[in-house]
Amino acid sequence: MRDAIIIGAGHNGLVSAFYLARGGLKVTVLERRPVVGGAAVTEEFHPGFRNSVAAYTVSLLHPRVIGDMDLGRHGLRIVERPLANLLPLDDGRYLKIGAGKTATEVARFSPRDAERLEDYQRQLDGAAELLRALVLQTPPNRVEGGWFAVLPELIKAGRLGGRLGKLPLATQRELLDLFTKSAGDYLDGWFESDPIKAAYGFDSIVGNYASPYTPGSAYVLLHHVFGEVNGRKGAWGHAIGGMGAITAAMAKAAQARGVEIRTDCAVAEVLLERGRAAGVVTERGERLDARVVVSNLNPRLLYTRLVDPAALPDDFLRRMQAWRCGSGTFRMNVALSELPDFRCLPGTQAAEHHGSGIIIAPSLQYMERAYHDARAHGWSRQPVVEMLIPSTLDTTLAPPGCHVASLFCQHVAPQLPDGASWDAHRDSVADLMIDTVDRHAPNFRRSVLGRQIMSPLDLERTFGLVGGDIFHGALGLDQLFSARPMLGHADYRGPVPGLYTCGAGAHPGGGVTGAPGHNAAREVLRDVTGRRNSGSA
Repeated sequence: MRDAIIIGAGHNGLVSAFYLARGGLKVTVLERRPVVGGAAVTEEFHPGFRNSVAAYTVSLLHPRVIGDMDLGRHGLRIVERPLANLLPLDDGRYLKIGAGKTATEVARFSPRDAERLEDYQRQLDGAAELLRALVLQTPPNRVEGGWFAVLPELIKAGRLGGRLGKLPLATQRELLDLFTKSAGDYLDGWFESDPIKAAYGFDSIVGNYASPYTPGSAYVLLHHVFGEVNGRKGAWGHAIGGMGAITAAMAKAAQARGVEIRTDCAVAEVLLERGRAAGVVTERGERLDARVVVSNLNPRLLYTRLVDPAALPDDFLRRMQAWRCGSGTFRMNVALSELPDFRCLPGTQAAEHHGSGIIIAPSLQYMERAYHDARAHGWSRQPVVEMLIPSTLDTTLAPPGCHVASLFCQHVAPQLPDGASWDAHRDSVADLMIDTVDRHAPNFRRSVLGRQIMSPLDLERTFGLVGGDIFHGALGLDQLFSARPMLGHADYRGPVPGLYTCGAGAHPGGGVTGAPGHNAAREVLRDVTGRRNSGSA
């Protein structure tokens, strides 16, 4: 009999499978789609054009996961962007963000802001260092029982308190701001010019259906800056071959450890025996037994669709049904005959800005209006668009002379008002997104050879991202750390013995990190083998 079945071959499922197999367990991974990777996949979306069709950029993938799985040996190569970001402005000016450039660029708008950049980055880096230290830790968990059950969690909480207590007072204050304030209020406290606040504030609404002035959005900003590329902290990069190259390498690493991976194998039910998870039943009716079941799904999907509700405590089920999901995300992939010719930086020959994240959102106020417009009308009529053109870094994605662009668009409502369907509006909204880019690069629309559209509904149907939620659950204070996915179940264990979660709905949350998969495997191995440090870290 198998030791473990993992539901979902997204990146966290593959990471968890690897560590479990390295710890000596016999593991089978079951994937509903015909390919592994979940939302981190590379597919042909137009004849001759390939792209990362959902997740689209690299930074948060944890270096320990990369090293332990030896992903480089299995074919992964990540290159850094030549420039972090470009912010084109309506008046023909622009702001570039990148190593060695940012201060000079910002000084054109505000010498005072340029002088404050170094202090801002130092404070943010101090907060990010704490987050980096916590992402591979199991959070302190609220447990019931005697001292034997409670004591380990008290020790864990004490260690965290000790770590926090050793931080400089200024960093403690900064952490308090980042975990409670809005990104807008936080950035307004640092800077006076709109472009730098917009460039940094964009991270606070990535995958977050909220205004940058929504309390708690400063944490989402922080969540996006704790990563690194090839050892350089805070950098962003591209996986040669697209995001599917990451999960393809992970699948090879897992299979090299003996993991069985089955595609086109959807799970219909988690099998329960004597109150424990004992395996699964597939949609084809096949029963597969295992000692434990590990889910890489959104926790709402797991507990409301695959588990008998009678086996769940009433309060737990009620809260899972109300688990907050829904990114304001509309995702597109576009085949191009030539590079965008920006008004602010003319030319269709590849330049450093073509290899950056191009953010169309000139101010925090623009982002706030986009959110409120989407709330009222279903989508913003002046949307926020981030565009990446990965073919400038990776010639494997497009025919010679042509390019592919990823458009990551905000804000759209996860569910349209008045019962309207995204299927009826997806093309008109896609036209709006193309026109938004075209206003800054007037050759853009005519260069489009083909496009792939992913509305929130498409993201849910294709990848199981409920409401298009790229994080498997909003990153609010009520759904973070010891409360992710719920107070009392932050240790990757659910209320059903033998059933675990390893996806982004568990700590530390969304992004292509591998951390939830790593951490969940450690807890499974502790339970199955009885060894506290078996196989994972």
